[in-house]
Amino acid sequence: TLFRSPTFGDASIIATELLNSGYEFDQGSVIFNRFKSVISYKTEDKPIFSLDTVSGSESISVYDDIDADVLRNYQEFTLANIIFYTLKESTTSEQSARMTAMDNASKNASEMIDKLTLTFNRTRQAVITKELIEIISGAAAL
Repeated sequence: TLFRSPTFGDASIIATELLNSGYEFDQGSVIFNRFKSVISYKTEDKPIFSLDTVSGSESISVYDDIDADVLRNYQEFTLANIIFYTLKESTTSEQSARMTAMDNASKNASEMIDKLTLTFNRTRQAVITKELIEIISGAAAL
């Protein structure tokens, strides 16, 4: 199958399933590979928080009139954003690793072809030399 990049819709489905799973948590982490360069990535984590943790936060009181529905929407959107970000970073790291692996495989194949070509040419040259020696030896014997 062709590679399909993760979308925000994919992340939203994952977030909704996680929040509707009935699993209770105060906080957790999403662990992912963060892309650094074509040859490097770093494993990191992003924190996620429960609805109770968010509603009990000191900084939430800055906003007026936040009801449970707004908090639930905020939690869903935040979780979907974190999941989308981590999916994108992990996908980028995976693609980078695949490109590096394919590049190394191509270089190794080229080296192998060069060595086999050299071996083939040396063997062919040895056969030709042997035939010439046999012809010259046969002519000298006459």
